[in-house]
Amino acid sequence: MEQHELQEALSWLGGLERFSIRPGLERMEYLMEALGHPERRLKFVHIAGTNGKGSTAAFLDAILREAGQDTGMFTSPYIETFHSRIRYNGTPIKTEELLELIERIRPIVEEMRNHEVGTPTEFEVVTALALLYFATVTYPDIVIWETGLGGRLDSTNIVHPLASIITNVGLDHMNILGETRADIAREKAGIIKSGVPVIMGRMHPDALAVLEETAQAKKATMYRAGREYTAERQLAEGREHLTFTGPFGRLENSELGLYGAHQTDNAAAALMTIQVLRSYYALYVDDEHMRNGLARAKWPGRFERIAEKPDMIFDGAHNVDGIKALKQTLDDYYPGQRIRLVFSALGDKEYAQMVAELAPACAEVWVARTAHPRAAEPEKIAAVFQQVIPEIPVHVYENGTEAWEAACTNAGPEDVILVAGSLYFISDVRNGWKQTRKAGDE
Repeated sequence: MEQHELQEALSWLGGLERFSIRPGLERMEYLMEALGHPERRLKFVHIAGTNGKGSTAAFLDAILREAGQDTGMFTSPYIETFHSRIRYNGTPIKTEELLELIERIRPIVEEMRNHEVGTPTEFEVVTALALLYFATVTYPDIVIWETGLGGRLDSTNIVHPLASIITNVGLDHMNILGETRADIAREKAGIIKSGVPVIMGRMHPDALAVLEETAQAKKATMYRAGREYTAERQLAEGREHLTFTGPFGRLENSELGLYGAHQTDNAAAALMTIQVLRSYYALYVDDEHMRNGLARAKWPGRFERIAEKPDMIFDGAHNVDGIKALKQTLDDYYPGQRIRLVFSALGDKEYAQMVAELAPACAEVWVARTAHPRAAEPEKIAAVFQQVIPEIPVHVYENGTEAWEAACTNAGPEDVILVAGSLYFISDVRNGWKQTRKAGDE
């Protein structure tokens, strides 16, 4: 019965203009007023950025929990299940809790259909559900709060955080956020609040100039990668390590639980944030908490090695910058090795550039369709692969799980099977793999 109720509730949520984007905070302000302002009862770290938001959130969450803090975490999109978007101490919201909160919020949403502010989108309602869950059910000490898109007009920008993080600014969602890095940075800078410290990852100079201008105007103290804090990457025994130096201390040779050179940047942003929370808000986190948290951090779909001999990897790189980071990680861990690639992308992404980056590393390619209305046609993606690397086989599948299974067929123990592209695609294939593994265990 509960499963039926869940499907009905998720279907209702999905009907709220699921794939539309309506920037603006008017509907969120109405929802917050109607719900008694749950956002005012919580402490947040707000994270924006083109890439690295989820990994930075994972590092922060792991460190804070090591220090004995109860954490909430709101992220999107989900890799495992819908429930995993909303977590308390790493555990997804329970179905019965989700159903209760949906029933509480549904009458307000239905009422808004006839109000001048209009019906909220699915993401706005899920954002409100997360706030209600944290403020009335679990009461975390700190909520790690990830933007959905942009920042300035994103529904998550209804909160006033302890600290803001902007991981980086790349060329993504240009049809909505703007055509240049400066335009996109202007949108992401919208999470910078008056007097609230802001941690900035490594930035293109055009983006950094915009963020600095905004921070100075709002008297928000800046902590910039390469300026106020630095991080040095070390690779040792097949694991990532970093040495971090910030204005309030140094942490040497700490192991990371996530793979790739870009994770040094994400971990450093998390460490700088921890230093800010310690110095500004007297949060008790010692060096051992930081070391343990960095090493134990996990995040599904981020160079996630799910099996060995052959190695099978899921990576949700879904834009050009993400693919470049993925390619560097492959070069670090599998130098000179050709991979068996299962790939998909959304049609509004620069997938031709993504293919150009990855194609030279491939021995064989399986292209499939992402189960998303904005999915690119697999035949078009395959044609780009064939244009870039005409000498290797490229196969087309309508179903991601079938493409993955085909890639696994006849794979030898020294092969590397990589599933990459859209996060929605990664979620579909990863869940298919989990079902296959579960059936095998039975």
